[in-house]
Amino acid sequence: MKKLDCRKLDLLEKILDSGERLTLVTHTHPDGDAVGSTVGLLNYLIMNRKDAMVVYSDKIGENLQFIINKAVRNRVINFCDAPEKAQERIQSSDVVILLDANSFRRTAGLEEILSNSAAKKILIDHHLNPEESQFDLIFSETETSSACEYVFYILMELKEVSGEAKRLPSETSRALMTGMTTDTNNFANSTFPSTLEMASRLLEAGVDRDAILSNLYNQYSEYRIRLMGTFLKDLMILTAQGAAYAILDKKTQNLYHMGIGDTEGFVNIPLSISQVKISIFLKEDDGHYRVSIRSKKGTSANQMATLFFNGGGHECAAGGKLVFGKDIEGPSEAPIYIENAIVRFFQKEPTQKELQ
Repeated sequence: MKKLDCRKLDLLEKILDSGERLTLVTHTHPDGDAVGSTVGLLNYLIMNRKDAMVVYSDKIGENLQFIINKAVRNRVINFCDAPEKAQERIQSSDVVILLDANSFRRTAGLEEILSNSAAKKILIDHHLNPEESQFDLIFSETETSSACEYVFYILMELKEVSGEAKRLPSETSRALMTGMTTDTNNFANSTFPSTLEMASRLLEAGVDRDAILSNLYNQYSEYRIRLMGTFLKDLMILTAQGAAYAILDKKTQNLYHMGIGDTEGFVNIPLSISQVKISIFLKEDDGHYRVSIRSKKGTSANQMATLFFNGGGHECAAGGKLVFGKDIEGPSEAPIYIENAIVRFFQKEPTQKELQ
């Protein structure tokens, strides 16, 4: 990770010191990194006696609820449950911080509210191509495992912390360790020397990593495990090109009483097969398929998402969507679309111009 810009850090401290109402936001369908980075920073701001809150565009998975400690539970607003309250909070804030997303476009229903806000706007993110025109201050670094790792190193440079991880609130440390763990798939990918250093410093500061792992990976419902069996036996398709894909329709979701976060990590499973270079997982939602893509080094998940699934992300971890009536006629058209995309991708890895 590159050395942090001292001028940006000074400006950040000034904005945080002068801000009276600070609101943190992240991308839609928040994952562990999104929740960890927002809740981690929220706890830090509260320690510094700030009027701070998080607004999520939609609900988070049950397996991540443990990150939201009792002290901050009343400082979290869900736009789906309380749209007017969320809008009022953003409109009355003088500082808005977007974490783990490169643009307000990633916040779904919050996009227009955030774009129209008169607040100072700060970005802290690790994805490609930040939409710079939207922000007054930008921290963007792709050579880091996660937004949580980036937040950790930013906090380490602030005067209140001065490089001492023990000075962070314990709930901040736990949240940041959790988000980093999920975004690296428990150190299986996107792990840098700085990532291991962060983990070491947080462990030294007293973070209980065993408890985090238990909450993340040993608290799932019975239905998730049974659904995983169906995923492996019936849904996962392997292609001659070295790709794997699976499509989870609404009927199967309902059959297994699927909740938010119950398919977390499914897209990674096919990569354990030696010949699989890229894994594509589609989950049916209202009017579209949500698409998750993971790949091994040498094959670009980001390019696959950009060219064929209206998305993007990191080189080995990306996502997007297929819209019914636009990209495909309906849910039943997905298999042939994916098969064709895989063939075209591995034949030449075509440019965007060639696809138009």
